[in-house]
Amino acid sequence: MSSSVKPTSDLDRKSIDPTVQETFLPFDTLGHLVSRQCLASPRHIGFLSRRFRNAEIADLRLCDELARQILALAGDELPAYIEGYDFICDIQVEEEIFFRRHNTYRLKTVREAIAEVYSNRAYMRSYMHGLLMSQIFWSNHSSCMRFYIEEFLPRNRERYDFLEVGPGHGLLFNRAASDGRAGSITGWDLSPASVEESKDALRRLNVSRDYRLEARNLFDATAEDGRFDAIVFSEVLEHLEEPVQALQKIRALLRPGGRVYINVPVNSPAPDHLFLIRSPEEVLALVESQGFRIERTGFFPATNYSLAAARKHKLTISVCVVAVTPGD
Repeated sequence: MSSSVKPTSDLDRKSIDPTVQETFLPFDTLGHLVSRQCLASPRHIGFLSRRFRNAEIADLRLCDELARQILALAGDELPAYIEGYDFICDIQVEEEIFFRRHNTYRLKTVREAIAEVYSNRAYMRSYMHGLLMSQIFWSNHSSCMRFYIEEFLPRNRERYDFLEVGPGHGLLFNRAASDGRAGSITGWDLSPASVEESKDALRRLNVSRDYRLEARNLFDATAEDGRFDAIVFSEVLEHLEEPVQALQKIRALLRPGGRVYINVPVNSPAPDHLFLIRSPEEVLALVESQGFRIERTGFFPATNYSLAAARKHKLTISVCVVAVTPGD
């Protein structure tokens, strides 16, 4: 990032906690993005001040790296991404109110999600822009990325064949593609349009190695599609009506001793979340019920809350699981 980008130079000094200003001094790109968001939407100042004041140095370092990637993905459209973050915060509040009143998610079927969310291109554009910004603004999201980097990728066997189901913004896929120990790198998405968007994202991230991105339905996968040593299934289960069948497909695609990284939020209402899981333990039980052995776990509460508080008040907890198939 150019040295001309200062952490809070364009932000009113009274607008953000002084200790947070100092925190950003070594992390110019992260500070720049936080500044831009706070300037456009002062209502986030308190939330983001607390979020980064409480962050570990390792988290700040990762968020600064992610901020550089977000700027590369956003290009000249950064204002639209900043507006997108406002958008998802507003709709999350609406979904949270429904969840509190009814103790369930609002939508129940993929058909409903298609009608209300996925078929609305303008809505989806803002939604996806905002979710990308949340990768640094929400500590549970950046913690999941750190878990993936530290606990999943380095422990895969040498020259592992990698598959990500639903690569989306490309941040996880990019990490695997940058891993010199990786063998083949493949991504599947149900939507051809999403595949093209992922390809564009990877071009913006300057991924230079060979990889495959294909329009493929996980539920249609067969033995002819090959088998993999490492599969990423991140923030997908909550969008499905048939999570058990999805895990069965994942297991069938893994070689003996293969590993899967699963990231799924519990108590996390959102416009397209269908499958409600109410505790981290339910996630572990679900994964184990399909014959996986749990290797590693991480439970990351909603930003600015402790894990105990998130459990008590039924707030979002992002659950990361590394699970292994029977074998060597």
